[in-house]
Amino acid sequence: MPRKLGIVMDPIEGINIKKDSSFAMLLEVQRREWEIFYILVNGLHLQDGQVLANAQSLTVFDDAQKWYELADKETVDLGSLDVVLMRKDPPFDMEYIYVTYLLELASKQGVLVVNRPDSLRDCNEKLYTAWFPQCCAPTLVSRKLSDFITFLSEQEDIVIKPLDGMGGKSIFTVHAQDRNRNVVFETLTDHEQRFAMAQRYIPEIKEGDKRILLIDGEPVPYALARIPSDQDARGNLAAGASAQGIELSDRDQWICQQIGPELKDRGLIFVGIDVIGEYLTEINVTSPTCIRELDAIYQLNIAVIYLMSLRTN
Repeated sequence: MPRKLGIVMDPIEGINIKKDSSFAMLLEVQRREWEIFYILVNGLHLQDGQVLANAQSLTVFDDAQKWYELADKETVDLGSLDVVLMRKDPPFDMEYIYVTYLLELASKQGVLVVNRPDSLRDCNEKLYTAWFPQCCAPTLVSRKLSDFITFLSEQEDIVIKPLDGMGGKSIFTVHAQDRNRNVVFETLTDHEQRFAMAQRYIPEIKEGDKRILLIDGEPVPYALARIPSDQDARGNLAAGASAQGIELSDRDQWICQQIGPELKDRGLIFVGIDVIGEYLTEINVTSPTCIRELDAIYQLNIAVIYLMSLRTN
C-alpha cells in the first residue's frame, strides 16, 4: 500500500524548479510511488480536535514548461497521513506559529511532521546560533542603539540584520566611520522597539557564504558557496550571488559535529547551516534550499538520503 505524504508549502505555480528543494523532495517521493497531498496554509483548519486540510493530490514533472498537475480539492485528516513536510517559507510571523501548533497537534495523532513543529518555533534561524558560541564570531542581539554603537566601535566592521528575515533581506554591512550607522540601527530596531542581530564582519565572505546541508544531524559532504557579486556584499542567491560547489573543510566538519547531535535530538531532520570562513552564522530550519544545485554539480540525489532518514524517525 503506498505511503501518504502531505506537503505544506508556498504556491507551487510560483516556484523555480531548478532551485527548489521542496520540488526535489517531491520528485523522489513520486519515484517511490507515494501518494502526495499538496496543502496551502489557508487550507489548514482544526475542528473538534482534528487537524484537517483542504488538500489536492499532486503529480510533478521535471519539466520547466509543466511541472505540476493538481486534482480536485478534498478534505484530508492530517492524522491519516504518514508524513507531513512543513516547507512554508518565512516570514516567521504569528500566522506561521499558529501553523506549527496545528502541525504539533497532528503529530500527536500519529503523523511524522518534518521538521518538528515545536523546534521550528524554538529555533530562530538567527538566534539559535547562540546555543553554539564556540562556532560563532562575536555577536550582539539587542534593541538599544548604544549597544550597537559600542559593538561597532569594538569590531570596526559589522553585519547587522533582522531576526525574522530570509534571502538576504535587510542585511547591512556597517563600517566604523559610516555616517549612516545610526539610521541603519534605528531602522532595523524600529527605534529600539525590535531586536536585531549584529555580527563581526567576516572578510572571507568574498570567498562565499557556504550553505551546508545536514540530514538527521549528518552533513552532506559538499557545500554550496554563494559568492557575492561586485555590486552587492550579500552572499545570497536571491541577492545576485553566484554559486560554486566545494568540499567541506575540516572546520566545516567540526562545526557540524558540534551542532548535529542537538539538531537530531530536536527533530530537525533537514537543516541548512550557513558558514562564512570559519564561523557559523545561521541555522536554517524552516525551508532550507540548495538540494538541486548540489545534485547538479556533484551528480547526487540528496532527496534519497532525506527520505531514507524519515524511515528511522
